[in-house]
Amino acid sequence: MLVSTQVKYIQSLGHKKFRDADGVFIAEGPKVVLELLESTNCTLVQCFATPDWIEAQQQFLKGREKLVVEIEERELKRISLLVTPHQVLAIFKKPIFKKGHGEEGLILLLDTIQDPGNLGTILRTADWFGISLIVGSKETADLFNPKVVQSAMGSIIRVDMIYANLEEYVRSKPGCPLYAATLEGEDLLNNMPVNRGMLLMGNESNGVSPALTKMADKCLRIPRQGSAESLNVAVAAGILLSRLTPPIQK
Repeated sequence: MLVSTQVKYIQSLGHKKFRDADGVFIAEGPKVVLELLESTNCTLVQCFATPDWIEAQQQFLKGREKLVVEIEERELKRISLLVTPHQVLAIFKKPIFKKGHGEEGLILLLDTIQDPGNLGTILRTADWFGISLIVGSKETADLFNPKVVQSAMGSIIRVDMIYANLEEYVRSKPGCPLYAATLEGEDLLNNMPVNRGMLLMGNESNGVSPALTKMADKCLRIPRQGSAESLNVAVAAGILLSRLTPPIQK
């Protein structure tokens, strides 16, 4: 059964400052929560779930029973941040990654990606193509925004994301080539996969900032055949990564 203090606390975690204060985030829905429960770098703080879900997931909850609160569907609706809540809401500690995680391969840089849905999709896409590190500008959406967590699914436990001044970050990587996604530049299809480098994606409306564009070793464009003015940034990231990431060696 929920108490009013729990409801207020969970609702407060919809805001970044409260998530940051406790180093936690919210995940909702069976698939996302189960994947996080199985992870080794993400600790469960508390879980609120319906009786049916708890009964079905005993193997994943073993040893963590004291952290599970049984609630009814109507109570889940009170705390859920989703339009349609589904069985379970859990609070987790933010994942911990080893220092230098993902810096040995292709790094994805995000210049002011503001839509949480786009960020979550980019994170999931990066995970698909084996990208282990994303560096976002300080104006980029918060990784642990509930909408990002939902669209990224379990990828937040495999892809590390840090926030930095991108110009300073690029300068800190001398010899690491920077590829910027722009509407002008070299045809992506004329470029081979890269083993090491940084791929820079720009803001949904304004693209890559002029200052960062000047720092790029190469600007890449996705060839257009139709009449659309532009591509969604998450879609564009997927196309670019499919070309630039090296094939798996068997």
